[in-house]
Amino acid sequence: MYRIAFIDGDGIGPEISRATRLVLDALNSMLGIGMRLVDVEAGDAALARYGRALPEESLDAIMGSDACIKAPIGESAADVIVYLRRLLDLYANIRPVKAYPGMRALSDGIDMVIVRENTEDVYSGLEYDIGSDASIAIKVTTRRACMRIAEHAFRIARKRRRNGRRSVVAVHKANLLRRTDGLFARCCRDVASRYPDVRFSEMYVDACAMHLIRRPEEFDVIVTMNMYGDILSDEAAQIAGSLGAAPSANIGESYAIFEPAHGSAPDIAGKGIANPLSLILSSGMMYEWLAGRYGDERCARASALIEACVRSILSKGIMTPDMGGRSGTMDVAHAIVEELGHTGGVG
Repeated sequence: MYRIAFIDGDGIGPEISRATRLVLDALNSMLGIGMRLVDVEAGDAALARYGRALPEESLDAIMGSDACIKAPIGESAADVIVYLRRLLDLYANIRPVKAYPGMRALSDGIDMVIVRENTEDVYSGLEYDIGSDASIAIKVTTRRACMRIAEHAFRIARKRRRNGRRSVVAVHKANLLRRTDGLFARCCRDVASRYPDVRFSEMYVDACAMHLIRRPEEFDVIVTMNMYGDILSDEAAQIAGSLGAAPSANIGESYAIFEPAHGSAPDIAGKGIANPLSLILSSGMMYEWLAGRYGDERCARASALIEACVRSILSKGIMTPDMGGRSGTMDVAHAIVEELGHTGGVG
């Protein structure tokens, strides 16, 4: 029996959580996967109720679970997900980006993975005022963090065979940030030397931002630092058609949290039009992670079925307004459950 902590989040979070739970319940029942979803309070609502965005009871529930699914959180996100990334050493932020059928992508061939270092860089939160008229932020870069994120990226690339090749591009700005980004670049080169079957290249972050628009279909695996990865992954998701269909995973050595790449979108909360695919696809990543960690073939099938069903409903034009469609949040969830019924559990 898997114990999965589930954070409903803020804004559109509860709506896409409800849709995702519907899909998970159907999958688990169909495939005989024992899974208990444990409700965990965290975010703006928890802050208002308890005075803490991540109450101790919630943290205990997360620590006692096999994995966590987290819907987007509002203004207190840093006190929840950033804190958990550091506490649980979830060093790898994995963001797949694909052009699905029917999406308004710049290229039908978009299929990449952005591997983002998740614990250091200027996101370490080390900011200081210098007098009353200036402030500084410290960019933390260590060999250990750079080496392990590069290793993670190359392992992902080795498993992929896109267009008959495997490739990793390291994205940095070492021409100007010679020590911090320079260390990252050197570590990526060191790791690349141990993967002769994976083509390796480097690109400055501004050039990468441009080439994601010019030729997005040529990217396979991008490995980069924390802030660059945050920005580039949002850009890439929109290039592929919608940030609303962008999943992500925060992965450590023994624990992982799965969440949409987007925020809580309070402007559309309660309207029933939020795109649930980001959280549903993130749940697919969770099943894949559980399959790898525990050798569970049922979870591997669940992950494949989510991917196949999402492709199927989108090819039929069932999509929310952000993707150019007219379907509501629960319409999408019900359509996926209906597709699951047609598969008979074959993935």
